[in-house]
Amino acid sequence: MGPIAVGVVTLEQQDIPVTVTVPGRAVAYETVDIRPRVSGVISEIAYQPGRALGRGDLLFRIEAETYEAELATAEARVALAEASQGAADATVRRYEALEGTGISTGALETAQVAAMQAAADLSAARADLQIARLNLERTEITSPISGRAAVASVSVGALVTENQTTALTTVTRIDPIYVDIEESSRRIGEMRARMNAGALQMGDSLDIALRLETGAIYPGRGELVSPGIAVSTTTGTTRFRIRFDNPDRLILPGQFLRAELTVGTTTAILVPQMATARSSSGALTAYVVADGVAQQRVLTSQGTYGNGWIVTDGVEPGEQLVVDGLTNLQDGAEVAPVAVVISDQGVVTPADGSSQAFTAPGAPAGN
Repeated sequence: MGPIAVGVVTLEQQDIPVTVTVPGRAVAYETVDIRPRVSGVISEIAYQPGRALGRGDLLFRIEAETYEAELATAEARVALAEASQGAADATVRRYEALEGTGISTGALETAQVAAMQAAADLSAARADLQIARLNLERTEITSPISGRAAVASVSVGALVTENQTTALTTVTRIDPIYVDIEESSRRIGEMRARMNAGALQMGDSLDIALRLETGAIYPGRGELVSPGIAVSTTTGTTRFRIRFDNPDRLILPGQFLRAELTVGTTTAILVPQMATARSSSGALTAYVVADGVAQQRVLTSQGTYGNGWIVTDGVEPGEQLVVDGLTNLQDGAEVAPVAVVISDQGVVTPADGSSQAFTAPGAPAGN
């Protein structure tokens, strides 16, 4: 019947990015439970749930009449204490001028003690005034961070208490946003061993991409902000934290995502997955053309990149790999190689540039 026509590509050794994919969960950049710091009745809810807030924006207002009265009382006490201290200081100055002529030393000392007492009373009154001012300011509850507030857990007219357990609302900042990932300590150790052996070359920086729940790649790139420093005793994994800009709020807290980390490059041959198969023992195999004969090879791979296996042993640069016409192809069969190219969609076409898809005799293209 003559040689079987097969489509082949010439293998090349190249620097291939080494990428690991790990699961992750989105975590808010900042989140704060809002609780009242003074007691009273809610008189106003001043925000719209879900809308952007700036730091210091008003969220709730508590009726302030009681606290305004307490502030006025504290101001009056300060004024009275200042007057008392002024009178006490004047008495001390007068006694000091008359000491030994009409005022005894004991009387002077008593006046000095009274002046110190007046000074202490003034300090206490000023402290009470400061507390009264703070309490009045705290009747307006503002956001401590920029973000978005959830629906309020209370309504206007509700009575709230100082530092109560139930939060009035929660303000969350999700731009930027964190993604926590977990990687097994075993694979981390394997990567370090490959680096020490020179099989993996680290890049200048860690390239981090994120795959959304829809399968799409998130447009922004991540930044590692917290490397793992401990291994979980239950899962054997180490947690890392990555930060992503999130201006369009495509990532929300709680989402489960997949992070793709390019840790470096390795020098290897990229073998298209469509050209490989698994033997009955599970070994990865492929065919190459040598002296007009198909030879089956067992490949050693270190993961995948794109649509190809990262192969470090089993084939050599310059060899012709059979990528089409594999149906019923056997080891030792005579073949007639035809140079082809493979598109990103896996379509095999002749290398001479013709638009017609290559089809080996007896087998469909792309088999």
